[in-house]
Amino acid sequence: MAEANALAVGIAWYVVFLFSTVLHEASHALAAKLGGDDTAERGGQVSLDPLPHIQREPFGMVLVPILSFFSGGWMIGWASTPYDPWWADRYPHRAARMALAGPLANLLIAVLAAVALRVGMHQGWFVSDIQSFDHLVRAVNGTPQALAQMLSIAFCLNVFLFAFNLMPLPPLDGSGVIGMFMSESAARQWQNTMRQPALLMGGILIAWLLFGKVALAVLLFALELAGLR
Repeated sequence: MAEANALAVGIAWYVVFLFSTVLHEASHALAAKLGGDDTAERGGQVSLDPLPHIQREPFGMVLVPILSFFSGGWMIGWASTPYDPWWADRYPHRAARMALAGPLANLLIAVLAAVALRVGMHQGWFVSDIQSFDHLVRAVNGTPQALAQMLSIAFCLNVFLFAFNLMPLPPLDGSGVIGMFMSESAARQWQNTMRQPALLMGGILIAWLLFGKVALAVLLFALELAGLR
């Protein structure tokens, strides 16, 4: 029974992870296309079909999420969207908007999940019962607990994805978003600096270490802001 329950929870996590990650990357791809770069569109990334995204990053989209769930009880992973560096160099502000599109997709999912949870609590379908990332509310009055679980995961995971990806360290989206607040020439220089291999390697390590120290505080703040705590 416990194994069956763990499997059901794992499936719920993976469904939400897959949708959230695919929407994140598809938003990057769509923003690039609208800005004049069709590289991702030609690769099939302007789509909610997970297959092109999984084919591009099978390790980050399949293996790591499964391993992270069984080792820590929640899922993490990654995907990527191809773009033309020449286009980004020529249009650094468009590239910055492309970088912002992914985290905004995660913010949208988190907001919609929060609204659904609040409506459910108001209607008497859920009651607040924060126990873990996948159990923010308890289903009552015949409401399926699976629905409460999926919405809980969608809120927590997307808050984390939004906040983590906006950290201003390469290769995270936040390092690209900074270019929106610079002149085009300064943004171009910033972009080129952020692409240095040493910064890419060090940036992700520093971001992971720093986020581990603030992740819970970020989630608690989001819960308060959404009226779920």
